[in-house]
Amino acid sequence: MGNSYAGQLRTTRFEEVLHNSIEASLRSNTVVPRPVFSQLYLEPEQRPLSRAGHMENEEEEDEDGSESNSPPIPYQIKPPPEGSCTTDGFCQAGKDLRLASIATECLDVPPGFLLVGAKSPSIPDHILVCAVDRRFLPDERGRNALLGFLGNCMGCGEKSFRYFTEFSNHINLKLTTQPKKQKHLKYRLLRNAQGVLVKGPPICWKGIDSRVRQTTSNMSGGLDEHAPNPGASDLLPSSGAAGLNTASYTDLNTQLQASETSPHMTNGSHIPAPQQALPQTGLAAHGPGRPTVTASMANSGPPKKRHKGWSPESSAPTEAVNRPASSNTSNSTRSADTVASGFVSQVSSPHLPPGESVTVPDGLLQTCGLQPVIFKGHGALPHLCGSTGDVLVSGRLQACYCSSQTLPRVYEQYGTSSVQPLSTEMQVLLTVYYLVQLAPDQMPLMEDLEQILMRSWRESHLSEIRQYQQSHPQFPTPLPGLAQPLTSSQLPWLAKLATSSSGESVLVLDMAPSLAAALDGTFQKLMEGKLSQTHYVVIICMGRSQETESCIVVTGKHQSRALAESMLSPADCMSEISQELSSGMTAELEAYFNSLGLDGDVEALLEKASPERSSASIQACMQEQSGESTCTEYRVEWCEIRPIQLAVARKLLSHVCAIADSSTHNLDLGSFDKVEFLICVPPSEVAFQQVVLHLWNSGVLQELGLGQDCLSPKDAEQYVVKLDQAAVAKISGLIQKSKLNPYTLFILVHDHAHWDISSEQYSRVGGEPHSGLVDSLLNCRQIQEAANILTLHVTSFPFVLQTQFTRISPYNEIHWPSAFNNDVDLYQDKTKYFGVSELLESTHSGNSLPLLRFDSSFESMVAALEERFPRLHSVVIRTQVLLQHYSVALMATAKGQAQLQKHTSVETLEMVQCLLGSAHRCPNHHGHMLLLRIPFPALAALAHQRLCRVRDRLGLHERFEVVLGDPTSGIIVGKHFLNQLRVWLKIQDPEWTPHTYLELEALPCILIFTGMNPMGESLPRSLKYCDQRVMSCCALQRTALEQELGLAAYLVSAELQSQQGARTSSDLSESDPDKLSGTDNEEEELVVDVNSTLLGPDHSQTDSSPHKQPQPVLSGDPPHGQRQSSKSTSPGSSSTQAHTSPLRPFCSWARNLNRPPVVLLPKALYDLITTIDASGLPKPTSFLPHVSVEWVSSFRPLLSKMMTCTEQSLYYRQWTVPRPNHMDSSNRAEGRTDNFHPRRLLLSGPPQAGKTGAYLQFLGILSRMLIRLMEVDIYDEEDINCNFQSDLVLYHQAIASWPNADTMRGIPFDFTIHDPKYEDISTIYSPDFTPDGEKNARRQEDVFLRRRTARIKLSKYAAYNTYHHCEQCHQYMGFNPRYQLYESTLHAFTFSHLLLGEEIQLYFIIPKSKEHHFSFSQPGGQLESMRLPLTSDWNPDCIKSPIFTPTTGRHEHGLFNLYHAMDGASHLHILVIKEYEMAVYKKYWPNHIMLVLPTIFNGAGIGAAHFLIKELSYHNLELERNRRVEHGSRPQDVWPFIILADDSCVMWNSVDVDAKSGIAGAERNVSLKQMLQHMESSPDITQYGLCGLRKWSSRLSGTGQRREPFSRGHLHDFLLLNVDLTHDIQYNQNRFTCDDVDFNLRIQSAGLLMCRFNNFSVMKKQIAIGGYRTFIIKTKQMTDVPTTVQPSQYICAPDSKHLFLATPAQLLLEKYLQHTSQRLFPLSAGNYSHPVLSVDCYLNLGPEVTVCFVSSRPHSININTAGLLFGGLLLYFCDSFVTPGFLKKFQFLKGATLCVICPNRSALRQTVVRLELEEEWRFRLSDEFQTANAKEDQPLFFLTGKHI
Repeated sequence: MGNSYAGQLRTTRFEEVLHNSIEASLRSNTVVPRPVFSQLYLEPEQRPLSRAGHMENEEEEDEDGSESNSPPIPYQIKPPPEGSCTTDGFCQAGKDLRLASIATECLDVPPGFLLVGAKSPSIPDHILVCAVDRRFLPDERGRNALLGFLGNCMGCGEKSFRYFTEFSNHINLKLTTQPKKQKHLKYRLLRNAQGVLVKGPPICWKGIDSRVRQTTSNMSGGLDEHAPNPGASDLLPSSGAAGLNTASYTDLNTQLQASETSPHMTNGSHIPAPQQALPQTGLAAHGPGRPTVTASMANSGPPKKRHKGWSPESSAPTEAVNRPASSNTSNSTRSADTVASGFVSQVSSPHLPPGESVTVPDGLLQTCGLQPVIFKGHGALPHLCGSTGDVLVSGRLQACYCSSQTLPRVYEQYGTSSVQPLSTEMQVLLTVYYLVQLAPDQMPLMEDLEQILMRSWRESHLSEIRQYQQSHPQFPTPLPGLAQPLTSSQLPWLAKLATSSSGESVLVLDMAPSLAAALDGTFQKLMEGKLSQTHYVVIICMGRSQETESCIVVTGKHQSRALAESMLSPADCMSEISQELSSGMTAELEAYFNSLGLDGDVEALLEKASPERSSASIQACMQEQSGESTCTEYRVEWCEIRPIQLAVARKLLSHVCAIADSSTHNLDLGSFDKVEFLICVPPSEVAFQQVVLHLWNSGVLQELGLGQDCLSPKDAEQYVVKLDQAAVAKISGLIQKSKLNPYTLFILVHDHAHWDISSEQYSRVGGEPHSGLVDSLLNCRQIQEAANILTLHVTSFPFVLQTQFTRISPYNEIHWPSAFNNDVDLYQDKTKYFGVSELLESTHSGNSLPLLRFDSSFESMVAALEERFPRLHSVVIRTQVLLQHYSVALMATAKGQAQLQKHTSVETLEMVQCLLGSAHRCPNHHGHMLLLRIPFPALAALAHQRLCRVRDRLGLHERFEVVLGDPTSGIIVGKHFLNQLRVWLKIQDPEWTPHTYLELEALPCILIFTGMNPMGESLPRSLKYCDQRVMSCCALQRTALEQELGLAAYLVSAELQSQQGARTSSDLSESDPDKLSGTDNEEEELVVDVNSTLLGPDHSQTDSSPHKQPQPVLSGDPPHGQRQSSKSTSPGSSSTQAHTSPLRPFCSWARNLNRPPVVLLPKALYDLITTIDASGLPKPTSFLPHVSVEWVSSFRPLLSKMMTCTEQSLYYRQWTVPRPNHMDSSNRAEGRTDNFHPRRLLLSGPPQAGKTGAYLQFLGILSRMLIRLMEVDIYDEEDINCNFQSDLVLYHQAIASWPNADTMRGIPFDFTIHDPKYEDISTIYSPDFTPDGEKNARRQEDVFLRRRTARIKLSKYAAYNTYHHCEQCHQYMGFNPRYQLYESTLHAFTFSHLLLGEEIQLYFIIPKSKEHHFSFSQPGGQLESMRLPLTSDWNPDCIKSPIFTPTTGRHEHGLFNLYHAMDGASHLHILVIKEYEMAVYKKYWPNHIMLVLPTIFNGAGIGAAHFLIKELSYHNLELERNRRVEHGSRPQDVWPFIILADDSCVMWNSVDVDAKSGIAGAERNVSLKQMLQHMESSPDITQYGLCGLRKWSSRLSGTGQRREPFSRGHLHDFLLLNVDLTHDIQYNQNRFTCDDVDFNLRIQSAGLLMCRFNNFSVMKKQIAIGGYRTFIIKTKQMTDVPTTVQPSQYICAPDSKHLFLATPAQLLLEKYLQHTSQRLFPLSAGNYSHPVLSVDCYLNLGPEVTVCFVSSRPHSININTAGLLFGGLLLYFCDSFVTPGFLKKFQFLKGATLCVICPNRSALRQTVVRLELEEEWRFRLSDEFQTANAKEDQPLFFLTGKHI
């Protein structure tokens, strides 16, 4: 040690540099401290010539702890505040601090502080009295002092001096060197027998391994000085880390916290109670340096405290690198027992040279009482021979090392020069640090170690990582000052340095020449008993290849047992336990438990028990209770459906609809007309019957139409299958049914989906029974390819299905609403879920006893017995201890033997008392359930047998039942309790037995729940205690832990919980304070004396003597003395002596119905679960999610507390991969990043939250939706203004198929409108029609909303909107997933029209697939015309007439898919759209031809669309005639018809007429193709100007009627228009409403034939959105506040200041006339005989006014108006055909109203003059109006006048 050449360290030099480096790292926020070894090895050491110049005295130099060779640094004392005292021995406040002066005074010393004496250089004879926090002082061995200072002045009383420098100034030490507590705090001060304060022993600043101790305290103190909560956390590791300047790997997440009840010393430091995770401060946040000592920035400035090892010359002016906390560091949780053999083989050692073997001594296990575990590390582990069964070898550590050395791919581009994995030496050293800080009762976790290694690597390469993030494609610049890595020669020194503070718990062996020799020596020491205090032996040696080799031997009894058991698979563990039970190995243990010492023998006490007497007293007590009133509070709630379940069901439905609506078209919901399902559950009889019970009570079977086959719950079992070998036939049957029924949607529900995820291939090799069955059944090719099978996975633990190779898309995941983000509050659920997170919260609340607890006395007995019986499995020992506790507790409670209470625990006694007492209070004997979780069936059977025997011997066989919950068998309940259950559940069937645990509601019982894993069984609400003390804590996976805790999940009433919470708090505040500590948490229950309840009145009197010991109670807390004998998880858990009170009957079960159960866990598991990691989540959340998956890399972030379920899913999908035995391991797609199954969903939710009810409701609403998809709301309204005479057959024969043109001319035109949608428009005057006087007027908007509809099922000939997808019409729609969207081209089409006065340019969007319908100048050239067929053409698969559908606002809901309606026939369909909607229509209908209206028509109404369609068609007809003439055809041979179809026509019907009787038969649905071909083939069809159909109505579709097959009248909605005959009759392009009525009247007046085919009808679907009706009248002012504009505001006086409206002028005019004409034309209002004369147009004047239409055209046909007096005259845009002479033909009433409407004021005046209106009409200036439009919006003007 004295040599100082390179490679050797002098102790003082090393300690000084070590101390300075740590101090610099803690103090510096902006610089990267220089590594220790860079200072030691890379800097030349300057040895001083003499030390005399800076040595004050030898004692001070020794106490200073520094043998530095550097000169002393002068210290500048801070000047004291002005006016303060500077006298030696006094503080700055002037108070005396000398011991001689205040030795007899009473000093106030805060808790946790010690009085110490400080020495001042100026007064060496005096000692100054100070109070210092004991945490910053060493113990008697010189250890455990935290770095930093916290002191109080004992003179003036000033507190909380955080720095010793500040404190030394306050007490006037007047130092000339850097103040240090080690140098100036000298002695402890004690009080002698007289109470005088005297000088005590010196403070041991230089104890054993003083420098290690000093380093440790400096590290911790540095953290405390920066942390807001000093001392709140014990960092890992707290010793030895400074030797490498590598505290950076200390993730607070990896702390293994200690309980309050076990104040052990971790690395010499007691862990404080409130162990909250600190933020990333201290070492982690302030750049503590690099563990590999490879590169570091030099200091750019001095540290905040100067030490002797720092000089200004040592800093280099390099750029400082900020080092913030790494909040996204990962926490590895790879468990070694889950490492696949293939993975271990990859890291196995090379072949050993001959002779390298180690002999395990005989009797090693017998001699030392433990089975050592050898962790393979680095290098080749020697071959073991001899008694190898006494030793276990694990590859967990080796796998952990390999994982930490596998760098992420993102850093591979750096090469080998910059970013390197951790070296072997660094891995070993960090492992030693980890082992040192472990508590004696803690088991090493590879998850924590992997996290440490990863964190260390990240901190060491923080600069490179940042540089990569800032410039991703660039190679990082090499950092200056690269240091040498840690060498193998330095590793032993540092390892021993780290273990020096741990005593003998960790031993480092480094002198052996090989691993074999070291292992041999370790075995010899074990045999000799020299390692009894050693838990871990770390072996380090140099291999033959000069590389470091290592391994670790676990020699601690507790640690080796825990590790050995964790290495067993569940099957091996079960086999070992069965062997121990069958071979008699437990005989000695059972004999040990049989004896109770001086209190006798358990068997003997049971023999003395008198079941007859106890039974008689019980029966008498029950009879006494039965005479009282019965309990009326019993109810079961497992049949109710909660709002949150319905919400989840709707979310499932929306995801199914999203699959159907996606562009992939993997699910065609529109093609299914029925739903069937099959629910797959794990092979648990209880889980199977539980799902059957829910299914039977849900009503889903009846809703799906399956109820006729299910008359009992037994019949419902056909829809549920257990996943055993019997399931193969069921699944095969489902596949066959899916093939035979392609229009049935089959839902395959996989409940508890995480249960079996083994691959089929793996199970063949050697899997467990039934493993791989799910893979072979649900992942088979037939189910994957079936287009009508949808798979729904349901689980509480979805992590195992969320890997990189998952089959489920993240978009197909449905998560239960979380209380974390208040999702639950949206559904107004009356219940609140109490699950795992709430259990954990109860441990931190502090308001009441936690619901999650452990039993310390039970754990103590288990620990002692495990040491005594090393060959027995710990679960066997735990089960035996548990059975003894329950047996003794039953005897103590039932027989009143209080002396037996010390042989059981308080928790067990409490549970037994509650079990026996709860049923006694209720008149109907309702009680609680006590759950014993014993995973192993053999032990569960033993427990069932033992407890039944004890119960029966004590005569309690009718007080509570003991139920064995075995998943392989049903539930067996005694006859007495069966009768009780039948009465409670009101079941009459004498053969009924409970099949589920839910049916055990309120039954007082002990349920022994067995099985290695729960399989989805739900527990009743009477569950009061969940005893899981036997549960093994070896399987440390998230799923395994959470599903065990999930057994205690509970639903509480939100309202009752808040009420009880208020009541409980008030009750407790007024009650005895000792009662607050009761562990049963039943404050309001009566405390009942056992004497008066179980033993009868006589026994009670004899035992009530004050000389007797207190008797136990049935409820409440045990006696105070017994409570003190057993530690609990909560402090102060004591209870007062129970008092006897009168027995008052009440139902304890009902009162506790809203209280979650209490959970008892093993101590180790409790500590693990309640530990919070760095992310704020419980530690198990960062564990490996499942045994069948593995982490992708150690370099992963932690789960965040703020993550949603969706984010957690994405996290696991990124960072986990399935192992080879996982069923998804083969789900890899070549060349793709995912291979999701398109029809697979995942529903995840917490345990027992109601997922079964949710997916059952989903099945019901899915069925309703399919029915709803197959049905539409059809307008079903009776014709209005009907004249029964018109229904008579007067013209054609009833059986006529086509109309006769001559006959049609003889049929009078029916002016009356019969379409119900026009119920509220003006009646058209006709001499033959008499109006109904009782007609009720309604607003047109209201009519639209309140029109009568009927639900009609869609036929196969229906028209569909964009939501319909099926295989047949994929190509028609243009959404074939195998091809890109259909390409379209834009073509301009220009023509001129006289009415518009300019050329009209329209645009056609024509898909490539539809170009054959058009004629171009050349391929791809100018559009010339739209091809039209000849009249003589006939093609059975073709429709001749082009179909035009004007539409707006209905790109999703318009019925433009005519593929099925046309029955596949070829047709030309053109959508007529507005320009601003072009993009959205093209998106939804890419394969449709679109005609885009000019921009000026964006605000126009339906009249403009009809006008342009008709004029375009006529212009195209002329072009086609010219083209056909060139090819030899006659112009009249070109087909002149087009179809104008509404966008809501959904189906077409035909009436079959009996050929003989002429009576109409049933109406049937026909294809549009059939109907159009029939109409197009009518004789003389070209003689008709307009043809149409009847509007469907259920009242007119009945059989037995005779009607005229053809009629002349108004036609609407679906028109066959002859554009040739009607070329002189145009639609009014300005109209918004009633344009079809106006057009019909003008066609009639022109003498053209109109024919309605009455045997055909069209069904119109109700579409509530879009359409030409939806125009909003709003003000022109831009405002977000909606305003209501009254009809009177639609007009205004010209040139007036009025609120202008942003609405077309024509629409304002039409709406104004509709709503106010009764005031405008008062003489015609309600007067049918005096209508308003309307010339050349029809305008709706409201239902009160009748309109008489006349045409001014020559040769027009008008009604006879002779003798008719008109009440008004309406002139709308009069043309030259209207003359004064024409108007003089009509007679008007005096005072009749004239209304002249013109486009502007000039035209208005010209019209008045031209028509000589002033001769017969009187006008006023105030009678001129305009629509409320701005001038730029071109308002319309009108003038009113009165007839003279």
